[in-house]
This record gives sequence, structure tokens and C-alpha cells, in this order.
Amino acid sequence: MSEQATAPSTGTPQRATIAFEDFAKVDLRVARVVAAELHPNADKLLKLQVDDGSGTPRQICAGIRAQYAPEDLVGRLIVIVANLAPRTIRGEESRGMLLAASDAQKGAEERKVVVLGPAEAIAPGSVVS
Repeated sequence: MSEQATAPSTGTPQRATIAFEDFAKVDLRVARVVAAELHPNADKLLKLQVDDGSGTPRQICAGIRAQYAPEDLVGRLIVIVANLAPRTIRGEESRGMLLAASDAQKGAEERKVVVLGPAEAIAPGSVVS
């Protein structure tokens, strides 16, 4: 029996339509979380070390601290944007972004956030299409 979810209660506006060529630029990959800790300079962020199959460790900062304990993510397969330009977030470099779904906009009083990953085990670095 599958679990059914209800529609988002507060609604989230849809964004403008983009061309397929723009979407095709996004490199979505499966990654395994190998380590996770609280971000030292931000109360809403976690600092994740992920294996993206490249052989080079990758650090990602993610605003999911209110929803996930670091130890609950270690070993988990997630989906990341692998070709996002690196940026420094509160003194820590983030080299990608994890994908998550939310039933409400940021700042909403009640907000469920769910990290997205493959339904079955697959090797880190696998392409999401």
C-alpha cells in the first residue's frame, strides 16, 4: 500500500517556463552522503561530504538542519546538482546543491522538507535524467 500525501497547504507559486536547452545544462547526479555535521557558522545549515562518483570529495552546504540530524543522512543516497558554480556560504565552500521537496515556501510557520534520492540503490555518480 502506498502512502498518499496531500497537496501543499500554503501553495508554492510556479516559476516561469524555461527552454529544454536551459534544463539540459543542469547536471543531476546521485551522490552518497559520507559525512554530515552542523555548519559551524549557520544555524539552518548542515555541512555534507558526499561521494559523487568522481573520486574527488565534494562538500555541500544545505539548509535542512531543522528537518534532519546529521547522523540520519550518513550513508543515504541523494540527488545533487553537480555543475552548480561553487560558492562560499558563511565561510564554508559549497560545491553543489542537494534536491529536496517542500510543501510550503521558505519562512512558512509549518514546512515539511524531504531530501530527494533514488527509489533503489544505484552507484554514486549515476546520471539523473
